[in-house]
Formats: sequence, C-alpha cells, structure tokens
Amino acid sequence: MSESRRILARIGRESDASVMTRVRDHVAARDVDDKDPVELWGTRIGRFIAVGVLVIFILWLLFYVLGG
Repeated sequence: MSESRRILARIGRESDASVMTRVRDHVAARDVDDKDPVELWGTRIGRFIAVGVLVIFILWLLFYVLGG
C-alpha cells in the first residue's frame, strides 16, 4: 500500500513538472529554429498575445457569468 502511494506521488510530481515545462517552453518558442531571429521573435510575440487574449476572454466570461 505504501509503495503504491509513493509511486502515485512520484507520477503526480513528474506529470505536473512536465506540463509546466512544456507550457513554458511553448510560450517561450523553444521549439522554433533559433537561427532565424524573425521567426523566433514573431512566434514569441504571437504566443504572448494569444495568452493575453485568453486571459482577457476568461475574465470577461467570469464577469458575464457571475453578473459583475
């Protein structure tokens, strides 16, 4: 029983770190060819704008649903 809890805790830690690492790397455009600075910065700017629009949309939706 204790071994199964230890295994589940380890899987939880690894999956959380993995998801956060993948999100950070995606937004920072680490998956883009870094030899082309225009593509790198264009991708970074686009992804940061997308995250900002998502946050604004979520806040608008919360205000709409909660009647604020």
